[in-house]
Amino acid sequence: MSIESSPVPEAALTGSLRDFRAPEGPNLMSRIDGFYEWQDLRRQHELWPYARSTATAPKARCEAKSDTGAAFSGINFASQDYLSLSSHPAVKAAAIAAIGEYGVHSAGSAALLGNTANSLLLEQGLSSFLGGREVVLYPTGWAAGYGSVQGFVRANDHVVMDILAHSCLQEGAKAATQNIHYHGHLNLEALARKLERIRANDRENGIMVVTESLFSMHSDTPDLGAMRALCDQFGATLLVDCAHDLGSIGDDGLGHLGLQNMMDAADIIIGSFSKTFGSNGGFIAVKTKAAAEYLKYYSATHTFSNALSPVQAATVLTALNIVRSEEGRMLRRKLMDNILYLRSEMTRAGLETLGDPSPIVPVRLGLEGVGRFASRHLMALGGIANLVEYPAVPQGGARFRFQVMAAHSRDDIDQVVQILAKAMRDADLEYRLGHEGQLDTTRQRPQRSTAAA
Repeated sequence: MSIESSPVPEAALTGSLRDFRAPEGPNLMSRIDGFYEWQDLRRQHELWPYARSTATAPKARCEAKSDTGAAFSGINFASQDYLSLSSHPAVKAAAIAAIGEYGVHSAGSAALLGNTANSLLLEQGLSSFLGGREVVLYPTGWAAGYGSVQGFVRANDHVVMDILAHSCLQEGAKAATQNIHYHGHLNLEALARKLERIRANDRENGIMVVTESLFSMHSDTPDLGAMRALCDQFGATLLVDCAHDLGSIGDDGLGHLGLQNMMDAADIIIGSFSKTFGSNGGFIAVKTKAAAEYLKYYSATHTFSNALSPVQAATVLTALNIVRSEEGRMLRRKLMDNILYLRSEMTRAGLETLGDPSPIVPVRLGLEGVGRFASRHLMALGGIANLVEYPAVPQGGARFRFQVMAAHSRDDIDQVVQILAKAMRDADLEYRLGHEGQLDTTRQRPQRSTAAA
């Protein structure tokens, strides 16, 4: 019997990663078996859409494989290469030249002998791009986010962060202090209440306010000026993670910090090279040499990790130079044209996009079971996008996260919208046929797949 004609067990359509986060029992290895059983049940019914691999460069159309090795191909909206620089001829040439001169490895921590001529040039280039700030490089964007909080915050200090702040920021806070205060997403009133309550009881210790300039699951952005004003009122330090919009948004490429004229408002800016700059790695940018030097020796992910390789540093620097050039400006305009066209065509097809225009276009699905069917159908029809489900997003708020590239064509967009609309119609029908007794409940879910029918 084929997968398609086999009834899908309810267990494959329900449950989440959160269910297995805190297993119990004395045997650390055997108590995690339940996760694999649940995961493999989904895999057997082609409902596990994660850990896929590209078989070609992650361009607008690519070949790929599932985590079982099954080959597929399609229109690629699942890769993070917003300006399509990872395969840019100049970026590839820089990587080849760096290998010829330096080899492939930094061979040490940046706190010791891991820096190279390329990484020093990259620090200078980023400093110039960010208005003269001091820059500290990290081997990954995650390491930069973690180290930006863990490096400065101590046990008696406080961290106040948006509930949707990235994992690296949350984990950095947990490593630094127990005084972590979450506020509702983009809720300035809640932020003000948290700060007021903290300062009413503690005037001796520091407060770090943590946000992102573009939240990747919702494609929305905070009012950075209002956050700066609250930080000034309550004596807090403002950290802004600009991983997704730096380089890819704004005529000058400075993202929402630039669009809101708030470049100077952030005390700490962190960023990632893996979205726009064609490589792995990340950075922290601060206003003083003293702050940068402190990070180098008290931020664990910098001190105790190998530095960026000379190849990575060379490719990021070349990408940065393109970002700052007229070519970069034209690529951002092409990217935004694609973003706006994709969102408008989704709406025309009766699909619901979330947030504001950015390289991330979230498309609402609703129930996790519907999302899992939709992901299976999308891949089979030749579309590639990432399914995001609880707990990464609210329960019942499953969505596709479409990641747009400058290299996408109008034809790519037209085709993927048609494919998505069909995938969601088929998923909706398949889910309903298996849950006829729950028909009224499924109609209440917050998604619009039936409107595409």
